[in-house]
Amino acid sequence: MSVAAGPIRVVVAKPGLDGHDRGAKVIARALRDAGMEVIYTGLHQTPEQVVDTAIQEDAEAIGLSILSGAHNTLFARVIELLAERDAQDIVVFGGGIIPEADIPALKEKGVAEIFTPGATTASIVDWVQAHVRTPAVS
Repeated sequence: MSVAAGPIRVVVAKPGLDGHDRGAKVIARALRDAGMEVIYTGLHQTPEQVVDTAIQEDAEAIGLSILSGAHNTLFARVIELLAERDAQDIVVFGGGIIPEADIPALKEKGVAEIFTPGATTASIVDWVQAHVRTPAVS
């Protein structure tokens, strides 16, 4: 596996019918301010659109913001589509209104991390920097 050069590329997406995107925009800005390239997809994206964007943009991670309660379905579909497209190397993380009881099942399906309300932008930036790209060994 080759080590990517340049900044980490992250797609931030709002899948489903949820129209509240302030949190997603705050995270996108924090990641961008930390030196990452961020592609924000906007509201009402389908899982197919999110995965297509991530592959087209050569993203290393997808951050999903889900406040609608459809997190189990939407995360699972994104993971499934990445597998179908042979793109399982794209790290999927997310946040929103996600009950603690649902987090273990999401992680079992392949979601790398879930951030719940109260997570700081600094902790999310730090996690992405530590988990999305393995540092090059010199």
